[in-house]
Amino acid sequence: MKLGEIYFWTATINQWEHLLKPTIFKEIIVGSLDNLSTKGLIDVYAFVIMPNHIHLIWRLNTMNGKETPKSSFLKFTAHQFQKTIREIDPDFLSSYKVEAINKAYEFWQRDPPAIILYTKEVMLQKLTYIHNNPLAAHWNLVIDPADYHYSSARFYVRGDSKFNFLKDIRLEF
Repeated sequence: MKLGEIYFWTATINQWEHLLKPTIFKEIIVGSLDNLSTKGLIDVYAFVIMPNHIHLIWRLNTMNGKETPKSSFLKFTAHQFQKTIREIDPDFLSSYKVEAINKAYEFWQRDPPAIILYTKEVMLQKLTYIHNNPLAAHWNLVIDPADYHYSSARFYVRGDSKFNFLKDIRLEF
């Protein structure tokens, strides 16, 4: 991902585990996005946090020291997941154990896909996809996209947001 470009990005929990189902893990995601946004490292235009993956429309603005904001996000959230699981259910950590030199646990699948949003039509298609994700038959989390709390749908549909880090993508195209 190149700095300054707007992307649709998906990150998935290893083995499609439903780690993000409990609110505490969703709040880790939101907290990281808020922190990176407050520091000016990213702009977040849309998001949804599903039980086993997240979708974002975002722009990486500048490096966070020697690492990209994407790397900072993945690393920070993984550390927080590990800390939280250790406190709640230490035995569950074994689900994410890996044999690696640089880490003991791996929560995110490697190489999450990113699609550059080069036209307004592609952007609107991805925005709709993100907001409708909780309605998919296999999730069936809400009836109205704007009712799903861990999504930017309420921001776009009702002009209401509890997430201060959100910016309106429509102003970019």
